Amino acid sequence: MEQLPLGVRIPDRAVFASFLTARNEQAVEHARGLASGAVTGTAWFCGPVGAGKTHLLQAICVRASEEGAQAGYFPFGELERLGVEALEGLPQLDCLCLDDLDGAAGQPRWERALFALLREIEERGGRLAVAARSPPALLAWTLRDLGSRFAASAIFSLRALDEVEQQQALQLRARMRGFELPEETARWLQRRFPRDMRTLYELLDTLDEAALVAQRRLTVPFIRSVLRV
Repeated sequence: MEQLPLGVRIPDRAVFASFLTARNEQAVEHARGLASGAVTGTAWFCGPVGAGKTHLLQAICVRASEEGAQAGYFPFGELERLGVEALEGLPQLDCLCLDDLDGAAGQPRWERALFALLREIEERGGRLAVAARSPPALLAWTLRDLGSRFAASAIFSLRALDEVEQQQALQLRARMRGFELPEETARWLQRRFPRDMRTLYELLDTLDEAALVAQRRLTVPFIRSVLRV
């Protein structure tokens, strides 16, 4: 995957094809609309860690870029490290994705800068996708107008995957990487490691690389030997 015009480097796997929709049909449909330009305005995606918020925002950014739009993905932690000046120029993007925006709530300078950014995006008819753990109405904004603006956006609460859906997501990720993950292997990973998708995906990526080097299938005995568990 090529570097996007602006923003953080996005992994090759962060695309719609590798996102298991499960019970998040409306959120994914809206995200696809934002990416294609069929939908404009602001969308706020919230949910617990591992629900797929980052994956969805990155998929929006990738698809929008493929469609010829100027797109950028920015986690708030990176922006905060650079200072509020990092927001300058972002409203000019056709599609802007801001991740982990919880961190901006309660910081007056950031809230004022975000309010100005949001107004400019709205005036231009641009697209803004935001991800946070909580919906905007539950965040401690000091600038009420910003909270009100975000609360008026399209809000989607992502549901974390259940046990069966996690297995399906792991198998989908495996197929996207060109191999098959046996169901019993997926279940074993769930039993032995934290059941959040970020951890499970990272484990799968590590195991895939080891399997390629060893030219082995991802069986439970092989995984035990790699992870030493």
